[in-house]
Amino acid sequence: MKSILLIGVGRFGRHIGMELTKLGYQVMAVDTNEERINDVLPFVTNAQIGDSTNADFLRSLGIGNFDVCYVTISGNFQNSLETTSLLKELGAKYVVSRAERDVQAKFLLRNGADNVVYLEKQMAKWAAIRYTADHIYDYIEIDDHHAIFEVQVPDAWVGKTIGELDIRRKYGINILAIKSDGESNVEVTPDIKLSRDVTILALGEYKALQKCFHI
Repeated sequence: MKSILLIGVGRFGRHIGMELTKLGYQVMAVDTNEERINDVLPFVTNAQIGDSTNADFLRSLGIGNFDVCYVTISGNFQNSLETTSLLKELGAKYVVSRAERDVQAKFLLRNGADNVVYLEKQMAKWAAIRYTADHIYDYIEIDDHHAIFEVQVPDAWVGKTIGELDIRRKYGINILAIKSDGESNVEVTPDIKLSRDVTILALGEYKALQKCFHI
């Protein structure tokens, strides 16, 4: 079971804490605000009030014992940057920090963050793709060039098997799963025949996905 340190439990941090707990992880929450700490106590493993820019306080938490450290401080980038840097200095294995602007992401990565969560930018991209095409049901970004789309089966594909369509060779796209009534079948074989009442989860490059599904 992974052990997680979550620093900053405002709205974003609180939701991350809830999701991490649902996944079965042990979560230690830290914030300077007593009210916010009290709010998260019911669903995290432990919580402390403290200043994450104070090296002695962070050291007392045993930073090296956590598998992942999240820095989700909002509204004070200086504190976020200092906390990120201190975590690495104190032996943090993996640090994920929140950025609210491109320049913040660059500074965080240069000062100890192993990865950056840029919520507004990521959600804007998701919403732009998800809600401008009626046949796109969901979208997961893998990196700057690849994604997974859950899409309605194109009319031209209905009644044909995956083997007949041969989209891996034509477009470089892999069908990962067939979804029906909320259930996903990941055992995708060439003889599966597609119908109108299912959606497919397709992985590939953005350009290939756009061309294949007319996005």
